Amino acid sequence: MAEIVLEGMDKIYGGDVKAVDDLNLRIEDGEFMVLVGPSGCGKSTALRMIAGLEEISAGTLVIGDEIVNDRPPKDRDIAMVFQNYALYPHMSVEQNLAFGLKLRKVAKTEIARRVADAAEMLGLEPYLKRKPGALSGGQRQRVAMGRAIVREPRAFLMDEPLSNLDAKLRVQMRASLNQLHERLGVTTVYVTHDQIEAMTLGDRVAVLRDGRLQQVDTPKRLFDSPVNLFVAGFIGSPSMNFVNAEFERDGEGAALVFADHKLPVSESLMEARPGLKEYLGRSLILGIRPSDFSDAEFESNDAPRLEVTANVTEELGTEINVIFGIDAPPVRHEDATALAKDAAGDDEDSAEAALPLGDNRSQFTARVSPRSKVKPGSVISLSVDVSQLHFFDQVSGLAIGHPDNV
Repeated sequence: MAEIVLEGMDKIYGGDVKAVDDLNLRIEDGEFMVLVGPSGCGKSTALRMIAGLEEISAGTLVIGDEIVNDRPPKDRDIAMVFQNYALYPHMSVEQNLAFGLKLRKVAKTEIARRVADAAEMLGLEPYLKRKPGALSGGQRQRVAMGRAIVREPRAFLMDEPLSNLDAKLRVQMRASLNQLHERLGVTTVYVTHDQIEAMTLGDRVAVLRDGRLQQVDTPKRLFDSPVNLFVAGFIGSPSMNFVNAEFERDGEGAALVFADHKLPVSESLMEARPGLKEYLGRSLILGIRPSDFSDAEFESNDAPRLEVTANVTEELGTEINVIFGIDAPPVRHEDATALAKDAAGDDEDSAEAALPLGDNRSQFTARVSPRSKVKPGSVISLSVDVSQLHFFDQVSGLAIGHPDNV
């Protein structure tokens, strides 16, 4: 096992296109680190630089206690798992698992031991004599992982290994990956565009955008305390709701006013967010997670409420997503536009069109109990947990009161 340290790493294409820009990241020995972000954010490029498949334009890469910038991939003692499995179709599962070890001239008895151990670990024993073409997608991915495991490397690098699997298999494979990491304890760097994968797998998660690191932290802290508008909107599903709001004095306290709604802000919340008081009398961007709404019919507390009309309801069995409009324009910030562009598949026209719900109104999502009787077109009273509100500067997009921004 080994610590991996990226110090000021750049990757420049064509003289001036920076795919990775001044990336500083320390991956602890035995840690499962996930790199996540939208398409084109530089996460796969960073992984390939660690692997030695891309030349480092600037900066330093340390694996263990060695600078490895100029070392070829075979001398870095890492094993990579690719999105497309990269198995040899003419070889059996057993031969695929053993092939890399044979190239390294490992003793036959040691190869047999490692292959048997990996096959048992991954449940591949019944398939050892089969060719990849006779396996399911999940089985082929387990073979690809087994081929990395038998290497017994200092680190695993995984580039979207589950993206070709269907939803049910992805859930099963995430559980398998968690168990494998618990058992092996090998430093792992895992790339994905799927933030649910990132949140369920990573000891820590590094969020990238346009080649730059936005925030690195545990999944819970990323969710609870995003550093900026982009991270707040990217982490969480459904994503955080945003609206421009006026932060006003309200009698002895303070309140956020947007459209025809008003939410109180307690003194304790202002004290917990350093710098928030300086926004009194000014505009800011308010963020509310869908999970911080609830159907007021099932709440006995005196939490503030919003009366809204449901446009769409998504009944998921364990919860209902209520999609509704707010009579306020969508937030026009580069971070919000980047999130819409990612959702629209990098099509700028689609991204622009994705921002408004209609008539220049903001689209909100609330996640409520499956007991709720809400239906499309019905009015619902939503209770809001105002202790969990998020606040962002309208110009910089930075989270107000976040420790990294104070």
